[in-house]
Amino acid sequence: MMIRYASYFMAALLPLLLFRWFAPASIGEIDFWLLWLLAMVLVSLPVVYAEIALAYRSVDEPLAGMQKLTREADTSPLWRSFGWLAALVSIIIAALVISGAGVGILSALNELNSAPAVPSFAIAGGLMVIAVLLSLLGVTPLPIGLGLMVIGLLVGLLGGLPQISFAMTAISLSEWARAVALALVSVGAGTGLYWFSQHLVTKQTVTAVEGERYNATSRLPASAKSRTYRASKLVLPIWILQLVVGVIALLISGLTLTPISQLLYWVGVVFVASYLLHYSVQQLSHKFGLLVSLIITFILAIILVIAIPTNWLVGLLVVISTIAVLLLSVFAGWKMKISHLRKSLNFGNEAFYNLWRIAIRLIVPLALILALIGWVMQWLA
Repeated sequence: MMIRYASYFMAALLPLLLFRWFAPASIGEIDFWLLWLLAMVLVSLPVVYAEIALAYRSVDEPLAGMQKLTREADTSPLWRSFGWLAALVSIIIAALVISGAGVGILSALNELNSAPAVPSFAIAGGLMVIAVLLSLLGVTPLPIGLGLMVIGLLVGLLGGLPQISFAMTAISLSEWARAVALALVSVGAGTGLYWFSQHLVTKQTVTAVEGERYNATSRLPASAKSRTYRASKLVLPIWILQLVVGVIALLISGLTLTPISQLLYWVGVVFVASYLLHYSVQQLSHKFGLLVSLIITFILAIILVIAIPTNWLVGLLVVISTIAVLLLSVFAGWKMKISHLRKSLNFGNEAFYNLWRIAIRLIVPLALILALIGWVMQWLA
């Protein structure tokens, strides 16, 4: 039953997990909020639709599903790299949040005069070992992590909301880059997490591929018709939840947490990171088997969390997730057959499908390229 709600758990968790690394120094920049909202509509929403459509079409996990879809579309195996990049992005996110947990827990223990005489990266390494072990539990740690994080934030809110002074500032390409990055991490774009969750849910249900097979041979049975889906029934609730939680996360991004609330929050983060590692293991196991995939995930995660500085992890996440989303958008917009995606999305209105297709083919790639240019300019400056 918990698998059915994994997508919603992640929709609520991702903004809480990642906003602290992408929100502007001055959260009161009204223009940044507007750019983020624009990116959520023009970039994130079409990408989530594309991910869910490919999930329905492939009836498999992202890595295995991309192999099916590239064969079906008779296109280059290069597009299968999305599956590999998605697994890597999930490991990078886990390493980034575990690295933050190491610093946060050490800071909280310092305030309680109970800090051990070890550096934060050593604590992060220990937390990563715990997260890998928890990953063996699958989706179970997700609600626990969400509960601990919410309790930690609520305890912090007892001290009052942070004061925010709103003002318009100059719009720049680097600000657009931050807004797009924030929109992508808000929805987990480039991770394939919703694709994976949808695959788990629909293993036993009628899918777009099965529906097409029925139509090719005979009329669709009444029992199957009753289970005909619309993509918007899944995508819009997830996207709206991400939008609402994103606004809340932005408003409380300057919140000062007490030591106890910090400990609750960061322990919850470790539980959530375990699901990201579980997802990565499941993807890689399609190629390497479960045990080898667990070892590969553990080694990569430990190296990232111990040897790579946090600001480098942020840059790595931006670049790889943007490339992954770019691959996904171009594949869905230009390589997939129009009829296949139309049936998978099953929009109630043809105009909505045409708007989505324009967005995924033109607007999303252009927005991502501009965002990458903005990040490069920011890094060079």
